Amino acid sequence: MNNKKGAALVSICIPTFNGAQFIAEAMDSALAQSYPNLEIVVSDDASTDATLDIIESYRPKTDIPIYIHYHEPKGIGANWNNTIKKAKGAYIKFLFQDDVLMPNCIETMVAILEQHKNVAIVACKREFIIEPSFLNAETKKWIDVYGDLQQTLRLPVHNDYCLLDKTLFKSEEFFRSPLNKIGEPSTILFRKHFIQKYGYFREDLQQILDYEFCYRVLKKHNIAILQNKLVKFRLHHQQATVINKKRDFEDYTIYNKVIYEQYFWYLNNTMRLYFLKKYNRLVRVFFKVIKMAKNAV
Repeated sequence: MNNKKGAALVSICIPTFNGAQFIAEAMDSALAQSYPNLEIVVSDDASTDATLDIIESYRPKTDIPIYIHYHEPKGIGANWNNTIKKAKGAYIKFLFQDDVLMPNCIETMVAILEQHKNVAIVACKREFIIEPSFLNAETKKWIDVYGDLQQTLRLPVHNDYCLLDKTLFKSEEFFRSPLNKIGEPSTILFRKHFIQKYGYFREDLQQILDYEFCYRVLKKHNIAILQNKLVKFRLHHQQATVINKKRDFEDYTIYNKVIYEQYFWYLNNTMRLYFLKKYNRLVRVFFKVIKMAKNAV
């Protein structure tokens, strides 16, 4: 049993739904962490496979508490939030059912937060586990674009990490692909008390709720990006990102409106003008009149 003296409690939050295929790998990686003081909090959205039986089988094998909460399905955001609400830890570490943590992941991330009080979230690079049936030209193209989410930002690296701050919103790169400049939920760890300040993940979003949350926090606090690959992110046909792409969500319409309403003064002048033309009726009328006047000459 690991020595837990003096170490802040970290809640490994695992939202689940029919994850029997990969959940054992996720659990093994959670229990293999070098960090000493952990709890595992599972929130399950009415799985119909063996997911919960597999998780239950780990209880006799470890002294780390494993809590399973049954959740009425109300969307992925609601399930994520339920794990946070049930968590007792000072830090929240998401682990999705198909991903894997490196053994030193949590220890390394907590050390950054302990050393830097103005860092609210720490993320890391990730490597990919690509299921054989998912290995194709389209996947390789996706990795070329999304393999390193910060590659276009050219951030200075110090002591194996770089810092993101609110100046990101003024950058021309902010609205360029990939829009997510942080990482998937399994790649982040954050201070739980910031939930009280900035709110939970938005439950009206399905595809972009992770980085919308991170950007909400980034307005006031820094985000550290570790250069080490401390998470294995699995690519396969049943992952939520792939399934969501086949559905018609209004995430990006909502996102643009949120950026206009809540980030306007953080943006550069070009983007401010773009959003004014898009959402401000008086500005639209003004530019329409100017265009008509030019055409009349």
